[in-house]
This record gives sequence, structure tokens and C-alpha cells, in this order.
Amino acid sequence: MTKLAVIGAGVMGETLISGLLRAGWAPEQITAADRHAPRLVELEARHGIGTAATADAAAGADTVVIVVKPQDASEVLPVVGAAIRPGTLVVSLCAGLSTHRIEATMPDGTPVVRVMPNTPAQVDEGMAAISAGASATPEHLEYVSGLLSAVGKVVIVPEKYQDAVTAISGSGPAYLFFVVEAMIDAGVMLGLPRDISTTLVVQTMYGSAKLLADSGEHPTVLRERVTSPGGTTAAALRELEDHRVKAAFMTAMEAARDRSRALASS
Repeated sequence: MTKLAVIGAGVMGETLISGLLRAGWAPEQITAADRHAPRLVELEARHGIGTAATADAAAGADTVVIVVKPQDASEVLPVVGAAIRPGTLVVSLCAGLSTHRIEATMPDGTPVVRVMPNTPAQVDEGMAAISAGASATPEHLEYVSGLLSAVGKVVIVPEKYQDAVTAISGSGPAYLFFVVEAMIDAGVMLGLPRDISTTLVVQTMYGSAKLLADSGEHPTVLRERVTSPGGTTAAALRELEDHRVKAAFMTAMEAARDRSRALASS
């Protein structure tokens, strides 16, 4: 029976655990470790999984998933490296952490796969990009794709793209929430009650995303279908162009990519 250890049982760690259980994993296949003991009590009660100290969880697993903050990785990685058995697969969901840095703390030849997930995984609509380390095989990538598919979609990319992935899909939900927030506030400014404005904006965002995903049409085509010559949408889009909103988004994502690079090198 495959054994999985999840080191770091915060929001994303629990998201993966609950997704795997819904996908058919048995609770006894999963062990969680976290430095906060009350958190482990919560997970045991909520999901029926096992919990253990980091070293013990790693030692008993075929796959170790590390889901800690980058600043905590320097403490956690050596503990995992000292505990794992030969051939154990190490999967990192730590933002900005290169496979090379992780491999340096593991026994020689340890397969490492790097993952950049995002928060919509909490509702099984996540977007994860995965990259192989030096010793990871196509079979390892296929296995990790299967794990992450429990909470959304998965793409395989060369690791050199991970900083760009972080800027687009990793941080992307925050950009969309920012736009939603602005649209809701605009509705209130235009006289709508906040609850009605919220319903209008959230459903419009949800429906537009579903239309984009299901139709297969380019977003430009869909935008043009809403934009009548000389109409209300055209007037609004002209204001967005005048304020260089598209350029601002591009600059913002470049900043996110650069910050990801800086974190990786620190």
C-alpha cells in the first residue's frame, strides 16, 4: 500500500489531503506532520489520517510532500533528508525553492519534483505546474500529475518556467480577486446595494471563466462579441486602455516573476 507523508499541514497541505481522500485514497495511507500540535489534532478528527513528527512521517513514506513556507524550508529539508529511505520521491510545493536546492539536502539520487499550485485547489479547480529534478523520471512526473489532478488541472513544464508560472497562475487568483473587489466597489458607487453588486460581479466572473473554458474561443473573440460599436462596453474599454490597464498587468506580473527569482536565490 502506497504511503504518503504531507509535511506542513496548512491550508494547501490540507487541501491536498482532502482532495486525495475524495479521489479514493484511504486515510491510513496518509500521514501529516506539522510543528503545531493542535493542527494535527484537527486533521486527525476531520479526516481520520495519521499524524507524526516530521522525521517519523518521512521515514515511513514512499512519497514525501513538503508544503512549508520557503523561510521554514531550511529547517525542514535536512530533517526529511536524514529520515527518508532510498528511492523515496520528494515533492515540493514550496514557492521559489529550486529542485537543486532540495536535492542538496537529500541522499544522492533522490527524485525531486517541484510543484507550483494555486488556491482554487481548495474547490478542486486548482492549476498546478510541475517540473522534474535531476533524478526524477517521466514515471515520477506522471505519478505527481495524478496526485495533483485530485484538486485540479496539471501541466508539466521545464523548471526554468517556474518563476513565470508563479507570476501567472500561482499569484493569479489574487489579481482576479483584486478586479472583483474593484468591480463590486464600482457597483456600490453607481448606486447598487453591496450584496446585489457582489452577486452580479461574482456570477459574471464565474460565468465568463466557464464560457472561456468551455467554448475554446480566444478571449479577444469573446470580448469583441460583447463590444458593440459605440456602445457601453466600448466606452468602458476605452477608459481601461487610456489608463493602460493591460500594460499595468504585464508590469505587475513581471514584478511577481522577479520577486520569485529573488526568493529562489536568497
